[in-house]
Amino acid sequence: MTFLRLCVPLLLISTGFAQQLSLSDRAAADLAIKQIRPETIRAHMRFLSDNMLTGRAPGTPGYDIAARYVASELEAMGLHPAGDERTWYQQVPLRKAVVNEPHSSVEFIRNGQVQQLTNATDYVLSGDVLRTEISVEASVVFVGFGVTAPDQQYDDYAGAEVKGKVVAYVHGAPARFPATERAYYSDGVTKTKNAISHGAIGILEFLSPEDQKRLPWDWLVPQIQAGNMQWLDNNGMPHNAFAEIRGGALLSQRGAERLFTAALHSLEQVLATARSGQPQAFALPVSIRIHLVSKPTDLRSSNIIAKLVGSDPALRDQYVVYTTHLDHLGICPPVNEDNVCHGTIDNASGASSLLEIARAYASLPHAPRRSVLFVFVTGEEMGGLGSDYFAYFPTVPRGSIVANVNIDGAPGLYYAMKDIVPLGAEHSSIGNDVELATRQMGYEISPDPMPEEIQFIRSDQYSFVLQGIPAVQIIDGVKASDPKVNGLAVIKKWLITQYHTPLDNMDQPLDYDSAARASGLNFLVGYELAQQDQPPAWNKGDFWGSTFGPKHRQ
Repeated sequence: MTFLRLCVPLLLISTGFAQQLSLSDRAAADLAIKQIRPETIRAHMRFLSDNMLTGRAPGTPGYDIAARYVASELEAMGLHPAGDERTWYQQVPLRKAVVNEPHSSVEFIRNGQVQQLTNATDYVLSGDVLRTEISVEASVVFVGFGVTAPDQQYDDYAGAEVKGKVVAYVHGAPARFPATERAYYSDGVTKTKNAISHGAIGILEFLSPEDQKRLPWDWLVPQIQAGNMQWLDNNGMPHNAFAEIRGGALLSQRGAERLFTAALHSLEQVLATARSGQPQAFALPVSIRIHLVSKPTDLRSSNIIAKLVGSDPALRDQYVVYTTHLDHLGICPPVNEDNVCHGTIDNASGASSLLEIARAYASLPHAPRRSVLFVFVTGEEMGGLGSDYFAYFPTVPRGSIVANVNIDGAPGLYYAMKDIVPLGAEHSSIGNDVELATRQMGYEISPDPMPEEIQFIRSDQYSFVLQGIPAVQIIDGVKASDPKVNGLAVIKKWLITQYHTPLDNMDQPLDYDSAARASGLNFLVGYELAQQDQPPAWNKGDFWGSTFGPKHRQ
């Protein structure tokens, strides 16, 4: 799961009702689920986590080995290739930019005095995929979270004059927003577009003390220094790269304190206002000078795509799309002399789970009525790049894709679960399908226990939602079957101590039986979507459907 993009029963809050499976379909589904074996998930995970694959970074031989492994498994199942030109692969053109740190700098200018900031201590810069060298010098305006949210009656920019200036804002969005809307307004792309619409030419961002506990500075810096990556369009231009922004930096706690020196309100005061959920903006008595030198590199990496053709002539040209990301971070800061980010849970587990879900589909005596795509994407850790590229350039007509089921970290690995959390299901009639499948598999449904993690925008389902396609990602619940296990504490500890480090490896204790059972749930959700008479629909008046659905569904 990328950090770059970081209960009421669902039947009561979704529109429509899911169609119950027939007895014969239910029996077929039950037999297919039995094909999902914990030992096979573990075997896939062990291979994909191996040192030989050096962390599966896009554009590396390790990733290509993983891609060929996945394609060979899908071929052996008897599925059909659905990539470019009837191959297993969709090539994704990418550009990566790394900062030339010795030739780049950030300075504050206050009352004619220049204060040189220290790289990796006060700030960290991200590479520019548009330009090899760029500079900006302008005064700074603080704009709260940098959020304009008409649907939440909230606007940090109200009354602020930021044209031709650099805006500074706090990471995230108001905690009072609903979880998935909070995630949307926290998205760096959303915030950047908002800043540009108000005339800003540069961006500074800093984290609250609460977020610093989850995202420590020493952990963030090497991941950002590893490089900025975007996919390239048909004209060779990077997607979501904004020429209007001529400089930007992430500030540390010390850097933020220096920014607010002699300001109208102190750093502590603006953070308190942010916690209260109130908009705020005021000019800071400081200008900033950013000079950025970047080294770009163009590369390619592949999505791997397989298809199961539907059995109903009237529906087989519609698609339910499963996604999972195959990539990880590659080589990273060492822990215990190990410098490979193995990405075992994130996301060898998701890829392994989807392989077994695909095997379950291939074992059905009759394919479901709709066709099913199994898409293993690249570049998720760099901002959902492979899924976003597929959503823009699908290998089937975009209007034929009716739903997405995403798997990022196979649920169930931490411990045997009593409940699950279906991110995004409450926004469409998919919620009904999740509720039915969850009940049939013997789970409970819980709301997002960590909305501050903004998980709904941090994995591949978000790419489909932005194209108006209803989507869901089922993640771990926090109710363990063992009453002695505090599920939320287990997950939070893993996020702080193992996430995006070499310690996410096969040596950690993992519950493969539980993961296999949860994989059966993801199978059943997609199977129900593929069998129904009507495709999923956004709930009436829903934020996501209203914002993205009508203009994209063609």
